[in-house]
Amino acid sequence: MARIYADIKVGDKACVEKTISESDVYLFAGITGDLNPAHVNEEAMKKSKFGGRIAHGMLSAGFISAVLGMQLPGPGTIYLSQTLQFKAPVRIGDTVKAEAEVIEKLEKGRIKLKTTCSIQDGTVVADGEAMVIAPRE
Repeated sequence: MARIYADIKVGDKACVEKTISESDVYLFAGITGDLNPAHVNEEAMKKSKFGGRIAHGMLSAGFISAVLGMQLPGPGTIYLSQTLQFKAPVRIGDTVKAEAEVIEKLEKGRIKLKTTCSIQDGTVVADGEAMVIAPRE
């Protein structure tokens, strides 16, 4: 259910969690065309500093969109912008938690949110800020 601009307060938070599967990585690679060996070639990546394949950073960051579009503010939200810094890799089997926290309410229904993606051990894998327009009614 959408939360309208008037009901949203600084400090409000929401999150989603998803365990990354091998099929998630391959489907994302196919949809986006990003077939970088870092994501799809285990043999090549065994010799890398990661010791194996890693998930696309944007796959994890995509869960931020789910938080904003489905929970805070929710359906009807217009996603205007996102800054991101990738901090650590995500591997197949990791559970990504995407969180959004309202840090500022601006004019014209705009809301600034702190966005963070972390994995099951608490490691932050991506963070940044989003700007959205919240539903007004």
